[in-house]
Amino acid sequence: MQWFHPDVLLGSLLYAVMGVLLFWLCFILIDKLTPYNLWLEIVEKQNQALALVVAAMALGICIIVAAAIH
Repeated sequence: MQWFHPDVLLGSLLYAVMGVLLFWLCFILIDKLTPYNLWLEIVEKQNQALALVVAAMALGICIIVAAAIH
């Protein structure tokens, strides 16, 4: 087990948690900036076009967060 180092595991977990938190903060910020409630529109009104736009936005945010952490 020479390849296993606890500091590497801890660093990976820390970056993963930071990435998820940053993603959720960005999602909440975008939800506040839009004139309507994204979750209500997607889940209750079944707005598939908005769901696709939000999915693309989520992927974009995830790619930016991953590039910033890397």
